[in-house]
Amino acid sequence: MKKKGTIAHYPYIVWSILFIVVPIFLVLYFSVIDSNGNLTASNYTKLFNSLYMLVFLNSIKLALISTAICLILGYPVAYIISKSISKTRNILMLFLVIPMWMNFLLRTYAWMSILGKNGIINTIITTLGFPAVDIMYTDAAVILGMIYNFLPFMIIPIYTVLIKIDKDVIKAAGDLGANKLTVFKRIILPLSIPGVMSGITMVFMPAVSTFVISQLLGGGQFMLIGNLIESEFTTVGDWYFGSALSILMMIIILLSMAVLTRFDKDDVKGGGRLW
Repeated sequence: MKKKGTIAHYPYIVWSILFIVVPIFLVLYFSVIDSNGNLTASNYTKLFNSLYMLVFLNSIKLALISTAICLILGYPVAYIISKSISKTRNILMLFLVIPMWMNFLLRTYAWMSILGKNGIINTIITTLGFPAVDIMYTDAAVILGMIYNFLPFMIIPIYTVLIKIDKDVIKAAGDLGANKLTVFKRIILPLSIPGVMSGITMVFMPAVSTFVISQLLGGGQFMLIGNLIESEFTTVGDWYFGSALSILMMIIILLSMAVLTRFDKDDVKGGGRLW
């Protein structure tokens, strides 16, 4: 049995080497050489240019804002769905998942028609007698695009954890005199922290590295990390600096995951003490 299990691992190992290890090695290799193939650290020292640092900070700022809003909106939605009866719960989850079946690019293009000068929002505003607002090509448009595209990634992990909470524990807390607010604060919220952390990770990572949303809804006026990397590889043709940017992006994501994982463990322990 052990030998068969080992053999079964080979396809996964080969796949991981070909499509994970080798690409990462190539990106790392290109990040430490110049156009002549000589080892250099100039690609990394270039990252500390004030212009690029501004791009990094702006990317992280927009990603954090989008993640925070997704959490504020997503947790109540996940909680409401988890408390619904089985039939209603399935229908609500279907409505949540159906938009994700549509192509990511098409969903983003749809927001261009919604937020445009003659879009749905401005049509409603002008019909009510108010002046049209200029939303397109602003931070607000980029954040709205991120929230719309990534909100399901916040709701689903939280919902998955909430639906698994033992109902007997909640009933026992009620029998012991705890009101609904106390039950939520001391039982439901601490037990849902793993889902919250997973949701934050799943939203923050694509938000900080996206380039399609900022390119379409930002009109090319907002250069984020994803746009900068895409530009270096496809437009500028500087694969060496582009690789250094990609490595930096990987480090940022890994550090974020490490912090969230540590925070997750600490909160779960803290939730245990609240009992």
